[in-house]
Amino acid sequence: MFNSIGKAVRMERIMNRNTGKTVIIPMDHGVSVGPIKGLVDLSEAVNMVAEGGANAVIGHIGLPRYGHRKYGKDIGLILHLSASSSLSPEPNKKVLVYSVPSPTFLS
Repeated sequence: MFNSIGKAVRMERIMNRNTGKTVIIPMDHGVSVGPIKGLVDLSEAVNMVAEGGANAVIGHIGLPRYGHRKYGKDIGLILHLSASSSLSPEPNKKVLVYSVPSPTFLS
């Protein structure tokens, strides 16, 4: 399916390897619109979507500390590296807020 073993390994983290399908839950709205009921406690929210059968979550740089649950079903993590804000004069203008090397400080 994938030419690179590295890419295959990364894709398996966010897909069901038996079906090739995935369910990804977006959890990146807090940056754009502020706190949202149900996304204030990210640890609880990630736990609920993992136990509910999601394969991965997508969010901003604060999310990784909740992605490794240390118990239960694993869940993949996709980092959103750009953001916009509904409070901005240009609410649809996305800007880069992180770069690829920056997530290395999470380890």
